[in-house]
Amino acid sequence: MPAQCLFCQIADHTRSASIVMEDDRVSAFLDHRPLFPGHCLLIPKSHVDTLGDLPTGDLGPFLAAVQLLARAVETGLSADGSFVAINNRVSQSVPHLHVHIVPRRIKDGLRGFFWPRGKYTDTVEMENVRAKLAEAVEQLKI
Repeated sequence: MPAQCLFCQIADHTRSASIVMEDDRVSAFLDHRPLFPGHCLLIPKSHVDTLGDLPTGDLGPFLAAVQLLARAVETGLSADGSFVAINNRVSQSVPHLHVHIVPRRIKDGLRGFFWPRGKYTDTVEMENVRAKLAEAVEQLKI
């Protein structure tokens, strides 16, 4: 674990945080600047920068922890639902994989995503993007 990584410091308890849940693989704590009260961050205790860096064998347990915390946020705070998000590099304020789990309520003021949404120019553009992604998936499987 890099000593200078804020989330690694939280994971090894050298920096305090409001821990919500923890086991030998993950730690979850309240975000210090929440979108809404109960906004949590869930991290793997081992240092990885992005979701793509997480070893495949750790994906199942990591996502199970995300699922558990999302359920807990909804149940424990009587929320109508939750928003679950991961930033990879862009907008990732700490370069350590973390999942935002935010309680949501109907008409809470949070609209869609946090950025403007657009449309494809036409079906040709959409198909070109689809084809590039499908090709990349096949290449990454090799």
